[in-house]
Amino acid sequence: MNDNNSDSNNIKLEWTFCPFCGEKLPILKQLRFCTSCGLDLVYLKEHKKLPPEYYKKLINKKPIIQQYPYPDQMLMYGIDKISDEDILNTKDKKLWSTLTSIGIPIASIFIMNIMAAGIMIFYLLFSPSIEEFMNNLTNPYFIVITSFAELILIFLPFIVVKKYLRNPSTKNRFALMGFTTKGVNYWKEIIIGIIFSIIGVLLVFLVSAFMEIVLELIYGIEIIRDITSAGAEIDLSSDLLSLVLLMITMVLIVGTTEEILFRGFMQKGLVRRLGVKWGIIITAIIFTFIHLITIFLVYPIFSLSFVVAFFISFVPYIAISLLLGMLYHWRKENIIAVMVTHGLYNALTILIVFILYNMGF
Repeated sequence: MNDNNSDSNNIKLEWTFCPFCGEKLPILKQLRFCTSCGLDLVYLKEHKKLPPEYYKKLINKKPIIQQYPYPDQMLMYGIDKISDEDILNTKDKKLWSTLTSIGIPIASIFIMNIMAAGIMIFYLLFSPSIEEFMNNLTNPYFIVITSFAELILIFLPFIVVKKYLRNPSTKNRFALMGFTTKGVNYWKEIIIGIIFSIIGVLLVFLVSAFMEIVLELIYGIEIIRDITSAGAEIDLSSDLLSLVLLMITMVLIVGTTEEILFRGFMQKGLVRRLGVKWGIIITAIIFTFIHLITIFLVYPIFSLSFVVAFFISFVPYIAISLLLGMLYHWRKENIIAVMVTHGLYNALTILIVFILYNMGF
């Protein structure tokens, strides 16, 4: 008898309020019964349903449980969902599955690309000529406008996280994915993001130079790469205003949406299922390959040009992706510093290329 009581007391009860009467529960280590209505909380936790005698009370009482149409399915309808107090403390919760963690971001990217292709086709139909159409594709103003399509990247994760929250408000959904100022000094996170964006630029420069040396030694060829090739998709001769708008877009839209999708949703889900190391690595690999799709479309697979282009791009992308993943983990899954790092890294890259281009490099 004592052993059973001991086992019951060891059951972790995570409710702040009684799921039957809604009264606040006292903070006691070995609380078993609600101090207001007497509900056996341990029985509810073990069996995921009300004790038999409580079904009769449902007929004449209007308890908090009335919002759940089937008492046996209380757990499914919110009893074990994340409360407002626990949104920033979900290390012990599995959250979304591995398949969902990977599938939702890939689906989001696919939808965004479909939308982008539709916009381009529509724009092409009303363009005076193919030449003008191609020129406008590299226009910074056009890129700024089309970058708003990236907002679609947070749409599916925003829907998915709803079912894990007791109070699925917009604020709570973003907070679950790490986008919150609750409990953090956001100025500190911004400063950390600025520092790591500079580290990211230096890291990518070093690994890019190293990779070029390695490929030259392996294939016995000299790789001549224009320093401005990183901004080849942008018209670098444009005015200063377009450059500023483009940099702001990188920080506020591109960095924000991609980090919520990949680190805030994908990595967070994978870490719960596969552990920190594999969560960071798999997220970084998927993030990298998604950004290298163009190489697979432009170059013949396994040709020398494909191999060179692939590895020159893959190594820098995987380096910055791992940096972002480790930063997200270090900042205890708060995404502010990571978003600043990503967005500012993109902005600094564009600025550096712009300066070098106009200096004649």
